[in-house]
Amino acid sequence: MKKNKHYTVIDLFAGCGGLSLGLYLSGWQGVFAIEKNKFAFETLKANLIQNKQHFNWPKWLPQTPHDINEILKNYKNQLNEFRGKIDLVVGGPPCQGFSTAGKRVKEDVRNNLVFSYIEFIKLIEPKMILFENVKGFTYAFEKKIDEASIPYSKKVIDALIDLNYKIEAYIIDFSEYGIPQRRNRFILIGSKAIKNTQSNFKELLESKKSEFLLKKGIPANITVKEAISDLLRSNGQIPTPDRKGFMSGKYGKVESGYQKLLRGNYAQEHNIPDSHSFAKHSLLKEECFKKLLNSNQHRGKRVDEIIKSKLNIKQRSLTILDPNSASPTITSHPDDYLHYSEPRIMTVRECARIQSFPDWYEIKEKYTTGGSMRKIEVPRYSQIGNAIPPLFAELAGLVLKDMLEVWKRCNLK
Repeated sequence: MKKNKHYTVIDLFAGCGGLSLGLYLSGWQGVFAIEKNKFAFETLKANLIQNKQHFNWPKWLPQTPHDINEILKNYKNQLNEFRGKIDLVVGGPPCQGFSTAGKRVKEDVRNNLVFSYIEFIKLIEPKMILFENVKGFTYAFEKKIDEASIPYSKKVIDALIDLNYKIEAYIIDFSEYGIPQRRNRFILIGSKAIKNTQSNFKELLESKKSEFLLKKGIPANITVKEAISDLLRSNGQIPTPDRKGFMSGKYGKVESGYQKLLRGNYAQEHNIPDSHSFAKHSLLKEECFKKLLNSNQHRGKRVDEIIKSKLNIKQRSLTILDPNSASPTITSHPDDYLHYSEPRIMTVRECARIQSFPDWYEIKEKYTTGGSMRKIEVPRYSQIGNAIPPLFAELAGLVLKDMLEVWKRCNLK
């Protein structure tokens, strides 16, 4: 391994890399990241691992997709070398079993990954922990008094307290921190029993927010239009380089500080944004979308069932985005949202913008999937929908560095 920077982090359930990216930008050095899915790991690897400086990846761990249980089983001796030496372990197990956006499934095997997470923490003994999951993680599956009536959040908190961690837990709406999306998430911060200090993650987050956003050149509250108005189909189209038979949109002019921030130098060096490929809608469906855009349907709310029936729209859930407010939570389903001014669904890049991924961050593998393959594949839309917004992760990383410094000072006394 190369010599580490001052702050070290391991990312569990890393997905396509939103949390790892944000933490790196705030001064954290990755040690390694664990992600089971091949598609998501390809995106993570291409942007943050391969020929990059974001991780001091250990030689004993192949730079391939890994399941956390496989890591715990096959590399326990190597992991023991890190015990007490890692500053931060981050991540959250897959949220589909807990999500209120879809059907909550008590028997979803992915729910048990929280216990693998606890086992990893027990083995590594990091100084600090950041755990993220959906708001539904705090809800019980059953109202009756039994094991199912205990929310997974309490199980995790109790287990971490038993491991001598001081715990802070919050529901945080990312739209309050420069993310153009109402995305409520359960955030847990754990720190090894800090002596004589009252450091508070949420208070520090608030105290750093204004200066952080000022440096980025963006306000705290950003609208959908401010996020993606430079990505209109009307800007012109050319064939998608990595998707035969599809068309991609060209860049329009910059219309907000947020667009300027996320475009960076990428737009000057590339004719089209990455993953800005438009769906192929039938003429009939596009006509339905046009009628919907011209209807009295409220923006930012689910399309009324009566209107859907009249227009013969089959989608279970469809919302016309409101250009003048933050987006609802970006999900893994591309058909959930209709563009605010064009008769089409959102592109992967537009979803990535709303999730605060910079334009240089290239999303890999298939755009979509379907049927039984949904259980196996994590295509581009899903990778983005499952991610933690990098911009929030960067701000959180600055706060966690401050908390770690307090931890170190207090434990030197």
